[in-house]
Amino acid sequence: MKVFSGSANQQLAKQIVEYLGIPLGQAELTRFSDGELSATYNESIRGKDLFIIQPTCPPSDNMIELLLMIDAAKRASADRITAVIPYFGYARQDRKDRPRVSLSAKLIANMISTAGADRILTMDLHSPSIQGFFDIPFDHLYAYTIFVEYLSSNNFNNPVVVAPDVGSSKRARAYANRLNTDFAIVDKRRLGPNEIDSVTLIGDVEGRDVILVDDIIDTAGTLCSAAELLKENKAHRVLAACTHPILSRDAVEKICKSSISKVLVLDTVPIPKEKQCEKIEVLSSASLFGEAIKRIHHAESISSLFDNTL
Repeated sequence: MKVFSGSANQQLAKQIVEYLGIPLGQAELTRFSDGELSATYNESIRGKDLFIIQPTCPPSDNMIELLLMIDAAKRASADRITAVIPYFGYARQDRKDRPRVSLSAKLIANMISTAGADRILTMDLHSPSIQGFFDIPFDHLYAYTIFVEYLSSNNFNNPVVVAPDVGSSKRARAYANRLNTDFAIVDKRRLGPNEIDSVTLIGDVEGRDVILVDDIIDTAGTLCSAAELLKENKAHRVLAACTHPILSRDAVEKICKSSISKVLVLDTVPIPKEKQCEKIEVLSSASLFGEAIKRIHHAESISSLFDNTL
């Protein structure tokens, strides 16, 4: 087994190989003067079970890096190539719900498969149906194991789990079942991407600690507007647990000014120093990815890591 990393999240890769007890493989990612990328492996990978760790978060160069590393590994005669994608970008464009739009999630799936990946490992897809876009084995990890363990160790005042939109209702119900509490839903109406028209609460949060759960924090508009609505409905305290901290535009500023007391995120996407604040707490996903990689290598069950799927 060999584990390599692209440049998108090397800190997570280092923690994963530390869990596995092996060194991080030596690969070189360079640029030509015009910005064109090149990937080279600085050690033999012939016949190896190869794992390439690279989230496809912005900028889009991260996706190109992953494709080039897969292609280079295929041409270097690696026995099996597993693309470990902690955050799967372009997942929100997974259906043709309007005329003349691209189906980007399917396109990305085709590109990764064509490049030469034999297997995919990722966490908390925006839409689980994306797994069907691939014709190769696909392992999907769930972040709830990490969040529920953290939340269970804290004392809450009559907690309730809330979905910040209808699309997150299944996820909220799963968290509520594991935390043995109620759940509620914020009904959100959109004007367009990242533009919210109105929000309505379905459920009771008065005097209770609220745990908002979602897969992605992008502009934080959904999260913060949901938190304000919950406070208007007399929620005692509002926390959030969101897997992937994309934090685009003024998301951090919104969170800092919001009534959310704490936002729990995972390290699937690196958070630069300028986007860090006291309200955002990062939990590690390294041991979960490390255990999954070990089980894939030894042909053991991944699903047994979870009590059931979402």
